[in-house]
Amino acid sequence: MRQMKRQRQKLNNSHKVSLWLLFWTFFKTGLFTFGGGYAMISILEEELVGKRKWLTSADMLDMLVIAESTPGVIAVNTATGVGFRLRGVWGAIVATLGVVLPSFVIITALTFFIRAFSQNVWYKAAFTGIQACVSVLIVNAFVKMFSQLERGWFSALLLVAAFNVALFTNFNVIFLILIGGAAGILYAVIADAVCKKKNKTLPLSSSERLEDESARQDDDGANGGGNE
Repeated sequence: MRQMKRQRQKLNNSHKVSLWLLFWTFFKTGLFTFGGGYAMISILEEELVGKRKWLTSADMLDMLVIAESTPGVIAVNTATGVGFRLRGVWGAIVATLGVVLPSFVIITALTFFIRAFSQNVWYKAAFTGIQACVSVLIVNAFVKMFSQLERGWFSALLLVAAFNVALFTNFNVIFLILIGGAAGILYAVIADAVCKKKNKTLPLSSSERLEDESARQDDDGANGGGNE
């Protein structure tokens, strides 16, 4: 049922969102965001979830997980994923172009002046302030993502372990992400098997028996109506 609702929502969005609006949304995000993909997460969530209502918070978190787990820049991967979900292949192309174009133009233009401004006092002062704001954006993105994590001992254990390994060792972060994905799949398989085994061994309660019997009667009635 939930999947059907998501599919309907996807179809609705594909009719409502124009390619120009999709391009402009990501162009504007790429133009006014400093500090890379992680600093862009908060702005993307505010724009896509809060303002545009194109995604839910859970959808946004799924997009970010996929974007981080696949090769490439997280902001570009997120734009591609969101664009594809809303308008298919053309949406992916337009959204990716929108988020990449500002950085490409600005960096190309700055290459001619960066040496002249690199020792400028005002230039250094401006980037000192920008770095402080970028740090706040990254922390804000972390807090939002952390608040949406599934509560449980497994998530907490994996979070603490990954944080300590990334902070105190030189272990490759790529392998850390792959290990986290494999651990999540293994945990889900074991939890599903345990749940099925428990449901088989536990006797049905009176209310569950009544629901089961009512469902069976409805099925019999539907079959009888069809035979007539």
